[in-house]
Amino acid sequence: MTHTILICRYQSICEPDVIAGFEKNGYRVEEFTKEIQDPDYDVDYLQQLAEVILANHYDFIFSMNFFPIISKLCNALRLPYVCWQVDAPFFLLNAPEISGEYNCIFLFDRKLYQQYRHKNPQGIYHLPLAANTERLQNTVLNCLPEKKLRCGKEIAFIGSLYTEKSVFNRIRQMPQKLKKELEILIEKQLAQGQQDLLAELLTPELINDFFQVVSLDAMPEGYQVDKRLFLADEYLAVKVTELERIRLLNRLAEEFAVSVYTQSDISPLHNIRFCGSADSLYEMPHIFKYSKINLNPTAKGIHTGISQRVWDVLGAGGFLICNAQPEVLETFEAGKDLEVYYSLEELADKCRYYLRYEKERRRIAVQGLQKVQKYHTYEKRIGQMLQIIEKR
Repeated sequence: MTHTILICRYQSICEPDVIAGFEKNGYRVEEFTKEIQDPDYDVDYLQQLAEVILANHYDFIFSMNFFPIISKLCNALRLPYVCWQVDAPFFLLNAPEISGEYNCIFLFDRKLYQQYRHKNPQGIYHLPLAANTERLQNTVLNCLPEKKLRCGKEIAFIGSLYTEKSVFNRIRQMPQKLKKELEILIEKQLAQGQQDLLAELLTPELINDFFQVVSLDAMPEGYQVDKRLFLADEYLAVKVTELERIRLLNRLAEEFAVSVYTQSDISPLHNIRFCGSADSLYEMPHIFKYSKINLNPTAKGIHTGISQRVWDVLGAGGFLICNAQPEVLETFEAGKDLEVYYSLEELADKCRYYLRYEKERRRIAVQGLQKVQKYHTYEKRIGQMLQIIEKR
């Protein structure tokens, strides 16, 4: 009997690769593409999705990231709802629907898994992300000459500067004393680099003072939020990421040719080569492959996990220098599959070194690609996911 699933799409860049991964594991994939207006309760979405499900037979319903409205429907119909979290932090994980009996929720970040698993011990799992090396390599091989002109000559950074994502910047009427205390805490985190300090440094007084300014009254019914983690992840970690990326790029641009591909406001940056935005499916693989060094300073909201950017750079055959993220160090060998840094000055030293030694840089890029091809493709990762689902 053919296994068939329905994927509820919302234009995540991972969706085409996930669909290909399911198909390589023998599953037939149908798509539901209606846009969700309200992730908690969208009547039109709920009705149309229910009609599709009831008119067909599916082994399970799937989405990238967790959506309470899909979980609500699947649990009412006693149909498994499988989702794979690609973003962190993710507010919707605080919804009461996370405890649904028919949920299979896969979280790519181990600390995120540890944070939420008590809410559904039988339905929440840790599963890293992956790369579609076949697609990435085909894209690179078919690179047109004019596309290569868009690639960084030395160091490339693709991604947000988080200036537009920092809700901390948009808080109005914050008392100066509170603002100063939080800024001191942010600077302590920046000074520590890799160590995850934000939640630890928050005192009950600071948390109470903050939520006197930022109200949680508008939160959907039934949501259970740990105020300490909410403040640390949704507000402070985003601000830390913004400052960290701006300072990192400005420091490197003092010494190297740095190409930045972003939709963010670049006014805080100096001496960089601004290249506009880059198309995820077609341009990014070329940039990863043909830039001498690709940077990945992981967003601070990702505590231990490996971001999708790491998988995509390595899967395209690019050379990557990443911050010393815990799960990166567990999965890859620094100096063999990729490089890591613990401080800004160490990053500058390693950029200097690898720009000089091209042969070593190329060797590491090849070995990183080979490791991802052997162990970490979407086909293999979804095979692991399916084994867990079958045991359920």
